Amino acid sequence: MKYESVADIYSAHTKIRERFLDTVSKVTAAEAAAPPDGGKWSIDKLVEHVAIVEKAMLNICTKLVAEARAAGTPSDGSFEISSDFASKTSAIADISVEAPERVHPSGNVSIADSLATLTETTASINALKRDLSFFDGSDFTFPHPFFGNLTAAEWLVVRGGHEHRHTNQIEAILNAARSA
Repeated sequence: MKYESVADIYSAHTKIRERFLDTVSKVTAAEAAAPPDGGKWSIDKLVEHVAIVEKAMLNICTKLVAEARAAGTPSDGSFEISSDFASKTSAIADISVEAPERVHPSGNVSIADSLATLTETTASINALKRDLSFFDGSDFTFPHPFFGNLTAAEWLVVRGGHEHRHTNQIEAILNAARSA
């Protein structure tokens, strides 16, 4: 996906979230807890993982936005993906990536609780939009285990890709379970 502004990143994520919520809303309790054939995490664990990761991304973005705000360098709200970041986002689509232990689900959180966490963190991420658009954050980065050093806006692009990836996994688990 091409993003030309911070607003584009937020708009794209809104669509990704709508699809995620629509997909999860169709999951029965039995489907949520069932271990997938050949898969590592059940649907409820995937949803918990998405919530854990989003909360971590909120913390990172909050830190980076605070640094940009303190520097006070204005931005015109535009955004450009670096060629390195673009090539890595393309590469990750076709490979299996092991999540770091710190973002593994416990398996003790309901989908409803994970969705409540997502609602809270999304509200906080949305509150960062003005500052992300107003202050130039291109000099402030935080390392991602696969992508390397990312700005807050790039972290938000990863957020959407991460949620999209797991929505696809949930749909695949559901399709396999319902066709068996």
